[in-house]
Amino acid sequence: MSYEIVLKRIYSPSEPSDGARVLVDRLWPRGKRRESLNLTDWYRDASPSTLLRRQLHEGEITPAVFTVRYRGELRDHPECLVPLMRYARQGKLTLLSAARNLEDSYLPQLQQAVLEALQHEDIEDLELTSPPCYRPQLGEE
Repeated sequence: MSYEIVLKRIYSPSEPSDGARVLVDRLWPRGKRRESLNLTDWYRDASPSTLLRRQLHEGEITPAVFTVRYRGELRDHPECLVPLMRYARQGKLTLLSAARNLEDSYLPQLQQAVLEALQHEDIEDLELTSPPCYRPQLGEE
């Protein structure tokens, strides 16, 4: 099955075609009122941990190390992806962040993790279906 998950800055205007709009930052964006954002949800659990985010911003770790550790956080807590997977199954999902450059933020890794989890779940669903009945046809017995 195909899923549409897009990335967008929280400061960009909302559009009817956005689908479910989910803010995935731990911190509320500066200067934004909740009612002006047209949010479906503010979901902090899938964003990087406070410690990891702080280490990156203070220069203690490189962006490459941050990416590896963030993927590890997502792998260690797969349940944090479940709400985002539900939104994606209902239609288009727009992941929102206050990051200046979305491509260099954690959002692409989150997007990929959600897509991989959905794909894995879809494969499991296919494997759980019962095999077709192989009753012998007339004349084969």
